[in-house]
Amino acid sequence: MVIEPGTGENDNVYEIYLNRSGINSIEAPREKIVVETGGRLPLKFLNRGAPIHITINTPNAGMFTDFFHENLYVVDDMVLLVPIRKDSSDGFFDLDLISGYGVTKTTLRVNVVPAISRQKPAAHKEPPIQPVAHGRPHLLMIMMGIALVLYTGWLYTKTEILNLTSFIILIVGALYIWYRQR
Repeated sequence: MVIEPGTGENDNVYEIYLNRSGINSIEAPREKIVVETGGRLPLKFLNRGAPIHITINTPNAGMFTDFFHENLYVVDDMVLLVPIRKDSSDGFFDLDLISGYGVTKTTLRVNVVPAISRQKPAAHKEPPIQPVAHGRPHLLMIMMGIALVLYTGWLYTKTEILNLTSFIILIVGALYIWYRQR
């Protein structure tokens, strides 16, 4: 569930007016409330009076959403987004809106319909940010390991050929990788 300040207009947003016809009044939308599985139910609360506390309950929505209960303090406009599960079937649930600490109660019927499959445009596969391992060590890593062993041998034995060989192996490995990329 996400709560946002009311901004902008959207065709899919269901507007609920608070305090418009009287204190603690709730005016529900007249159109049928429909939401797709895997979508979100946007409810825009438009307060036309003093700030108000409202309670939103979904007593029979356990198979459609994880949303159960929310207490809101609405000063001006606010949008409440109720997430609907992707794996839910079609059906309906009730949304109870209570204001004035139980004085006014309005029940909305929310119809859940299967999501319409939308054809997504074929997106080209972007190269990964990190290199992808292919299951075998990279040649440069192998050459660096050999050079490290030879250099460590030179540190202990002071045999100059080990130092020279480790340096040449590192240079050859770096050049091989450099020219292989082109």
